[in-house]
Amino acid sequence: MKVLEELQKLLPPYLMVAEKRLEHLIEAALTMQKNACPFHNPLDSSLSLYADHRCRKDQIPSQTTQVNEDGKLWLKHTLCGHLKPVVTASWNPDDTQLLTCGWEEDIRRWDVQSGECIGSYQRETIGFISYGFGFISCGFISDGKMFFSCLNGMDFCISGFNWERLKRLKGQRNTNFSDMAVTKDNNIIIFTDKNSALQLLDVALQKKRFVEEEHTITSFSLSKDEDFLLVDLVNQEIHLWSIKDEPKLVMRFNGHKRTQLLIRSCFGGLEQGFVASGSEDSRVYIWHRGTGTLLEALDGHSGAVNCVSWNPTNPHMLASASDDWTIRVWGTKTC
Repeated sequence: MKVLEELQKLLPPYLMVAEKRLEHLIEAALTMQKNACPFHNPLDSSLSLYADHRCRKDQIPSQTTQVNEDGKLWLKHTLCGHLKPVVTASWNPDDTQLLTCGWEEDIRRWDVQSGECIGSYQRETIGFISYGFGFISCGFISDGKMFFSCLNGMDFCISGFNWERLKRLKGQRNTNFSDMAVTKDNNIIIFTDKNSALQLLDVALQKKRFVEEEHTITSFSLSKDEDFLLVDLVNQEIHLWSIKDEPKLVMRFNGHKRTQLLIRSCFGGLEQGFVASGSEDSRVYIWHRGTGTLLEALDGHSGAVNCVSWNPTNPHMLASASDDWTIRVWGTKTC
């Protein structure tokens, strides 16, 4: 066997075909067909060799399967304790706890089952110096054992619930922390640096990278593999940035409407192959992530759609929240 391997290195491919060459060619052909399929979103990801692959349009969510038409929800608990408006609420990974932040106030941690406050965190107790500013944002880190917090335009901190400060980022007075994310390893902090820029800070290496836009950034979301950012802009565009190395703009999505409201987009579908967004024209828009092609503009809401969320485990389910006081769940057509 070793002799054959050595011969293969010396002989040209047309004299000695590489091992598993046919298997490699078949896999490459199937991958090319999958990438060329605009609606590729099957529950079963296996591909057939008997015919060229192409999914039907009904593989992406396009039909309302559930809607709370009366706009009513069931009250479980009233969480009392904040004295100022609550500006952030964040669930932990298993949905058993909730972290809330009042505007320039303390951060509180709640037990969802009992509704009791199980922790209150002030600036001084987690290592912040008092600037006269208070908290404006907070959230759980991916493992649920730590949380991040942010002072109004000045400071960012990752802390343990035992009051231990683990990492800290000191901002400048012109820093505008309006949206933020932390990678699963807690090493990269992503936040709005200015109105039209995002900063990616490697805490361990103290290395900064920037995503710079020409228009104001309203929100952003991080892909599951943490290699891409989806950036929402005021000019009615959504930009896809690769951030694995130096940030690079790789795709633009447009067609949705945004003039005044905060509209959030998301990744979704099989291998996050699609991008979805709300819109002020009451529609839900879906694009193919690889080509930027608009695939669907879903009608159903009667007010602006502010936020969409694609089910992370079911690629055929999408939810949308609207100013018409309803949340709609979208699924594939059953006809």
